Amino acid sequence: MGTWGSGNFDSDTAADHLSSVIDRLVTEVTEVMDGDPAGIEADEYWGVAVPCHLELLYVLARAGHDAGRLPRAEVIDGWKGRFMAVWDRSIDDLEPSPAFKEARRSVLNRTFDQLAEAAAAASSGGE
Repeated sequence: MGTWGSGNFDSDTAADHLSSVIDRLVTEVTEVMDGDPAGIEADEYWGVAVPCHLELLYVLARAGHDAGRLPRAEVIDGWKGRFMAVWDRSIDDLEPSPAFKEARRSVLNRTFDQLAEAAAAASSGGE
């Protein structure tokens, strides 16, 4: 295996590991988004974990470590539509304050949008 620098991701082994981490994050989100919508309600595990996965993918992409493995922007936009529809249907049952609800919606939208933008940039060869 080759090493091309002193950074944590500067070797074939590190690149392989990073690819497997990204693949796991993308696969889990894909499976959840294709599954029962109840699993992504605002108070369910995946309703919290999906945005975390997307944020991690974005951070890796922004650092130049996406390994060319991000889903297409159109896929992420589809996830956003499905996720936000479920979130909108389920959040009021939790009786959040209007301020929290508005702030959280903004963060969720930003999370999907920034990853979609990074994926579009990656597929076009630049950021």
